[in-house]
Amino acid sequence: MKTRIYIDGQSGTTGLQIYDRISSRGDLELMRIDEDKRHDLDERKKFLNSADIVFLCLPDDAAKESVSLIENENVKVIDASTAHRTNDAWDYGFPELSKEQRERIAVSKRVANPGCHATGSIATIAPLIKTGILPADYPVSIYSLTGYSGGGKKMIADYEADGRDIRLSAPCIYGRTLKHKHVPEITKVTGLAYAPNFLPVVDDYYKGMATTIMLQSRLLNGTPTAKEVWEKLSEYYADEALVKVTDFEEKPANIYANTLAGKDSLEIHVCGYEDQIAVTALFDNLGKGASGAAVQNMNIMLGIDEKTGLNV
Repeated sequence: MKTRIYIDGQSGTTGLQIYDRISSRGDLELMRIDEDKRHDLDERKKFLNSADIVFLCLPDDAAKESVSLIENENVKVIDASTAHRTNDAWDYGFPELSKEQRERIAVSKRVANPGCHATGSIATIAPLIKTGILPADYPVSIYSLTGYSGGGKKMIADYEADGRDIRLSAPCIYGRTLKHKHVPEITKVTGLAYAPNFLPVVDDYYKGMATTIMLQSRLLNGTPTAKEVWEKLSEYYADEALVKVTDFEEKPANIYANTLAGKDSLEIHVCGYEDQIAVTALFDNLGKGASGAAVQNMNIMLGIDEKTGLNV
């Protein structure tokens, strides 16, 4: 019997990307609501309660509303919005955090899919705290570069419009209130004692992300070298299928934020000079940073190979 899947918010960027990854799979039955009824509350409720797994690809308030409409206790939900990422009643959908995290996702009925900038930040910060290298009270700063697809349909239209604003051809620093919506989940999930300084940057390319933390060895436990940080991260992710720590000795002179565009995996690059260390997570903001991660979580919940349907 096929697993019934419903994407609530199927016409948005994330919903369409999930659809692309699962539409041809023979083990799934994709339930499609009529376009003219996707705002009909009764019709949505019917679909939400008839599915085995629901993907929520909606604004936060709409995602909360959808959850409130689910009365069938057997329905499993993967929420791609920000709404439930710091909610203790939900399991955070980054299985690479630990063996226990993957096990929690496997039996969960409520999984909060990570944010894109949060994915890159957590992938580098969390293991360094867990292995004792990074003190929880370290003053972390994060620089995260993303393609414009992460901004959704309006931003995509702005960047791809004829006669667009010339300023869009240059990198744009945003989130300058330092209160970006991904900061709470980064702080909570990594175990940081204080919120990190975080500035995101969007640039004139469609998709791909590079999220970097910069560290001072003298402020880390044990004053490790960059190579020792690399060794810890390599050991931490040694058995992971979708997260790879690249070779330290063969690190490229340059890395480009769109290198993994179209992939559902994530690479970690480490470099350093004397007591200065930089760790960069490189991935696709629509892949491991959104839709690819959602499908990975679904696969884990279904008890099948988590790479199924993904481009790694």
